[in-house]
Amino acid sequence: MSKFIQMLSLTSALLAGSFAMTTSAQEIVREGEGRMFYNSISIPAGAETLYLSGAGASPQADGTYGDMEQQTTNTFEKFKASLEAQGWSMSDIVQVRVFGVAGADGTFDFAGFNRGFQKFFGTDANPMKPVRSVVEIAGLVVDGWLVEIEIRAARVPQ
Repeated sequence: MSKFIQMLSLTSALLAGSFAMTTSAQEIVREGEGRMFYNSISIPAGAETLYLSGAGASPQADGTYGDMEQQTTNTFEKFKASLEAQGWSMSDIVQVRVFGVAGADGTFDFAGFNRGFQKFFGTDANPMKPVRSVVEIAGLVVDGWLVEIEIRAARVPQ
């Protein structure tokens, strides 16, 4: 084998080895951190994803669903249980999409939603934060729901 071909083979092997180290070391990248969420999250190829469809609060003992903070908290508690049952965690959530209804006073209780949200993200137990969208809508299919939430989770296999 000529020296040129040997050098080319060695160079190719080194490049392939460094590429393999780079691709296996890819992680989910979070940027533009705000107080409660990130502005962008990049998920590398090969990451596992999990989508949980729209969910809302469970009824309380009296048949009502509670205020915005209670409904938000209850909904994320249900997501937490679903994620953990499947081997995932709240820190794996990368996107939250929220559909919110105005209360009896005609306004969306954004402060109440944020209080519930902050119990789960950017905490000591879960310092991660997702990207999020909040959309005010006229109503939801379940009478009494003020909020319906869907999530996307992602993680890089170890």
